[in-house]
Amino acid sequence: MPDDPTSDQPTAAEWLAAFAERCGLDVPDDDTVATLLDLAGVAAHASERKAAPIACWLVGQTDLTPQQALALAREI
Repeated sequence: MPDDPTSDQPTAAEWLAAFAERCGLDVPDDDTVATLLDLAGVAAHASERKAAPIACWLVGQTDLTPQQALALAREI
């Protein structure tokens, strides 16, 4: 449950699990989530914040692993 016990919002893990299911995908493991968050952080801090979600989307369009993409992002 979220930090606020009165909230009806799902946790990030719950939301991602439901979204992954609707997309016909497996939910990413904790290491992959952490790597994607790191990638988003690199993109957001090296540019504008809007680069973060787009960078993660771009990874999904490639055969790169999130770890490979993070390494590339750190080179920019």
